[in-house]
Amino acid sequence: MTKKLKIVVAITGASGSIYAKILIEKLTQLDGFIDLASLSVIASPTGEQVYKYETGDSIRNVKGINYYENSDFNAAFASGSAGYDAMIIIPCSMGTMGRIAQGVSDNLITRAADVMLKERKTLILVCREMPYNLIHIKNMELVTLAGGIVCPASPSFYSNPYSVEDLCNTVTYRVLQLIGVETNSFKWGTKI
Repeated sequence: MTKKLKIVVAITGASGSIYAKILIEKLTQLDGFIDLASLSVIASPTGEQVYKYETGDSIRNVKGINYYENSDFNAAFASGSAGYDAMIIIPCSMGTMGRIAQGVSDNLITRAADVMLKERKTLILVCREMPYNLIHIKNMELVTLAGGIVCPASPSFYSNPYSVEDLCNTVTYRVLQLIGVETNSFKWGTKI
C-alpha cells in the first residue's frame, strides 16, 4: 500500500515560478503516491503576480490542487492537528524566510511554516536569491536550527541538461527526494 502524503506548496514573490510550476505538475502526476485531495497551494499576492508574469498563467487555473488565499487562516494546515506531512515554499523570498526565522506568522504561508516547525514536520524553503547578505545567512541558520531545510534553487549540471526545464528539474527532483518521493531522475554515479 502506498503512503498518502498531505503536502502544502507555497509560492512567494521571488523570481523562479517555473520551479513551483514544475513541482506542482510532478506532484499531480504521481498517481497512487500523492492523495490529490491533500495537495494544497498558497501564493502570496506578489507570488501570484510573479507566477502569472513568468509562466503566462494563473496559479488558480492549475488542475488537481486545492488553492487557498494567503489570508485564509481557516485552512486546515494552519493547525498542527490537520496532520500535514510537508510544506515546500518554492520559490521562497528572503522576506518570507526572515519572517519564518523570527516566528512572525502574519499570513497563511508563515503560519503554515510555523506549524510545520512546531510539529517537527518537513519544511523546505527553496530560496531564489543571490548574493546572500549576512541577514539572509543568519535567517537560514535559524530556520535550519529550528528543523527546516534550506534548499537553494541551485541547479546541477552533471546530468547534462538539454533545456531550461531539464535544468529546473534538477532542483524539483531534489525537492521531491527531500520529502521522500522517489523519482526516475539522474543520480550521481549513474550512466546517462
